[in-house]
Amino acid sequence: MSTPSPQSKQIVVITGMSGSGKSTAIRALEDVNFFCIDNLPILLLPKLTELAEVGHVDRLALVVDAREGVFLHAVPRVLAEVRRAGHQLEVLFLDASDESLMRRFSETRRRHPLAPDGSVADGIRREREALRDLREMADQLIDSSTLNVHDLKRLVQGRFSAAPSSGPSLSVMSFGYRYGVPPQADLVLDVRFLPNPYFIPEMKGLTGHHPQVAAYVLDREESQSFLQKVEELCEFLFPRYQKEGKAYLTIALGCTGGKHRSVAMAHELHRRLSQAGARVQLWDRDVEKE
Repeated sequence: MSTPSPQSKQIVVITGMSGSGKSTAIRALEDVNFFCIDNLPILLLPKLTELAEVGHVDRLALVVDAREGVFLHAVPRVLAEVRRAGHQLEVLFLDASDESLMRRFSETRRRHPLAPDGSVADGIRREREALRDLREMADQLIDSSTLNVHDLKRLVQGRFSAAPSSGPSLSVMSFGYRYGVPPQADLVLDVRFLPNPYFIPEMKGLTGHHPQVAAYVLDREESQSFLQKVEELCEFLFPRYQKEGKAYLTIALGCTGGKHRSVAMAHELHRRLSQAGARVQLWDRDVEKE
């Protein structure tokens, strides 16, 4: 009698720069029922999938980073082996700007693992070089430069949700151009063509969450026409993204400060896409900023 093939596992390999949020990411996956291991030697991954079969574990997440040292060269071969075994494996690379990484190391007073006796800048440079090939082979990339731990957790969980979906995992985000375009956005839509409630005295201190502001923004022909066209664009794009294997999509709607127009429009787009059956996450990035 032939031995039955093992059940396909969902495996997320988290990698990236020290200080970019790998610990936050793996804790986020642990909170949604992944079996998580930090700093597992990559050569043990095939054995881990065998043990997971015995333990009836279907979702695995592990951190692989520059601490692998001489074993980093084996990562592409091991990942290919696991994929050939029929497992659904994705590589998530976490990155951040050098300035953000320098600031985080300064705040925590940690030494960089690749420069224990040197400067943090030297460690960052060495790590970027060591992880260059892993970054290029990543299925997903998150730049955490402007994200706090709560934002990063929400983003990671949204991308690897266990909920069934007929298309990519979607995130609809509101933001303010004043604070920069979100680096993780796949589609960026500018809603600054709409009249700004900020200049209406009774609405200035409110946000797009307030019914009065939402009505001011949404009860316009141009708002409804815009939303209809965005829905049609999504209907066109989502099946094609899915066909190409893209597992997630972030749509960002921006206004000047990220408090009024973009918030109201993002919430309405989220409502419409959810009613259409999509699995959608909503995120107001800048609504609490001064």
